[in-house]
Amino acid sequence: MNTIKSFPILSNFLLKITLFLFSINALTLNAQETIVKGATAIALRGEPKYAYTFTHFDYVNPDAPKGGSLTQASIGTFDSFHRYALRGNTADGYEYFYDTLLKSSSDEISSYYPLIAEKFDYAADYSFITFYINPNAKDQGGQPITAEDVAFSFNTFMTKGVPQFRSYYAGVTATILDTYKVRFDIPLVEGADKGDKEKMLGLCSLSIFPKRFWEGRDFSEPLIEPPLGTGVYRVAEYQMGQYVIIERVKDYWAKDLPVNKGQFNFDTIRYDYYRDETISLEAFKAGEYDFREETSAVNWATKYIGKNFDNGLIKKETIPHEIPQAMQALTFNIQRPIFADRRVRWALNYFFDFEWMNKNLFYGQYKRTRSYFQNTEYAADGLPSPDELAILEPVRGQIPTEVFTTEYQPSVTDGTGYIRVYAREALRLLAQAGWELKNGKLINKADGRQFSFELLIYSPDSERIAIPFQRNLAKYGIDMRIRMVDTSQFVNRLRSRDFDMIARGSPLNAYPSADMAIIWHSAYIDSTWNTPGVSDPSVDYLIERIMEKQEDESALLSLGRAVDRVLTWNFYVIPLWHISEFRLAYINKFARPAIRPKYEVGLDTWWQAKPAK
Repeated sequence: MNTIKSFPILSNFLLKITLFLFSINALTLNAQETIVKGATAIALRGEPKYAYTFTHFDYVNPDAPKGGSLTQASIGTFDSFHRYALRGNTADGYEYFYDTLLKSSSDEISSYYPLIAEKFDYAADYSFITFYINPNAKDQGGQPITAEDVAFSFNTFMTKGVPQFRSYYAGVTATILDTYKVRFDIPLVEGADKGDKEKMLGLCSLSIFPKRFWEGRDFSEPLIEPPLGTGVYRVAEYQMGQYVIIERVKDYWAKDLPVNKGQFNFDTIRYDYYRDETISLEAFKAGEYDFREETSAVNWATKYIGKNFDNGLIKKETIPHEIPQAMQALTFNIQRPIFADRRVRWALNYFFDFEWMNKNLFYGQYKRTRSYFQNTEYAADGLPSPDELAILEPVRGQIPTEVFTTEYQPSVTDGTGYIRVYAREALRLLAQAGWELKNGKLINKADGRQFSFELLIYSPDSERIAIPFQRNLAKYGIDMRIRMVDTSQFVNRLRSRDFDMIARGSPLNAYPSADMAIIWHSAYIDSTWNTPGVSDPSVDYLIERIMEKQEDESALLSLGRAVDRVLTWNFYVIPLWHISEFRLAYINKFARPAIRPKYEVGLDTWWQAKPAK
């Protein structure tokens, strides 16, 4: 990345009473529809973990002291305070500017509890949801948050937001029922008995903007002044492109709500911008900022040393976890003719020698990623089960035959750097696709041009892994040019799909969710999340089945594994690696709760326990 199920009218009276005690206040029936009324918690699948009487999440210290500061590093620059603009680089800290109607916990997947909305009603067929806004809710200027702000936020996203939002919520309408009550109607697909629960729940995490600030401004454009928000922090000070300081709103109305208790403990959070990771790391070692989660194995193994580690100013810690991992990868743009053929993409995977890199560059710290559901039960393993075969059979002939016959595994070398066996297999695939090795160059048989492409990156760390790959390709006549750009150029070229191959993977899939449509379905081909540019009827079919089966655990297990097989055997990416532990270093001034949230580091639950030395 847990469902509240629809209830039979007569047979589950006792179950209704039990659920009432934990998460809902009433269940109202009428001739037309079943409505869950007064709900104070909801989960995508199963039941919410926390009862309606909960006072705080398990992974916080509810008595954590407020105060102190946290300084972090950012790479690159910023020119906007508006995360949802269609262009520009947003200042870090934006995630604290706006609250949502409900808030999810960090030890569950897709469970939601009251924040701006104190309760809600929804149809059991997910055709509408009505939010009751907490009358105490206020924006950062002290004015009440109303249904008008909620409807304005949704309608603004629909008219000025990213195209994928408009596509996903096409047909959904927001209606103001009174000052503190707003209803969203979600049309059902023709002939369907029930709608998309995940789409309905997506509205729970809608960021709410004060209409009085945004009305009259162009929501699609960058914002060069600090916004009026609805969240826990606001901009206090900044130098455009260099640093930004956000401060906790002292009279923040929601500070004692159960979803916020024990969190957001720092008075200020500062983000200092550095040109690259090398400079940033040296600044950290000098004590210039407070917290760093290391992503580079070589840095972790060799560079976290020096006087500030010796004298105890900086602590270094490794924390194991079992968090699902995203598909970090080098991604092909399959809209480019050179990578349109699956055999070509398959062949280039053989030239990527992970074992040599892990041994020589990463000190053996990583494992190769082999699934879009890495570290979850949805990762495909072995050959398809009978249930998976039943799902895949309708698209047999449209998907790779290997899906049915062979377990997907990335190639495994001996780590010596000699890859001749794999290179021969790669050249065989390339020959089938119309390429031949001639005078030391891989040449297209049809037009005589050399196999040549560009890898787009923005980080020196990416360059370190690109160079050995480049060398392997060059040995067999393939010209890969490494193009390093700044973050602004990288984002702009990603958005316009102006690349051959890019150092960017896919978002985390903790489970087969309807959100996968934005990444893989052809209806969202223009989404920046659909990095490879996939538009495939067989993939559409599988994603649509996933969207239909969000409440069927058994079906989702088989669907997740089935789609995993299809995606991996299509070789849209060259998978990189993952690590199942946090590598943290921080100034020795913090304390944290005894329990860490299951799905993240939990920095928002830390507090300053003592001054830095």
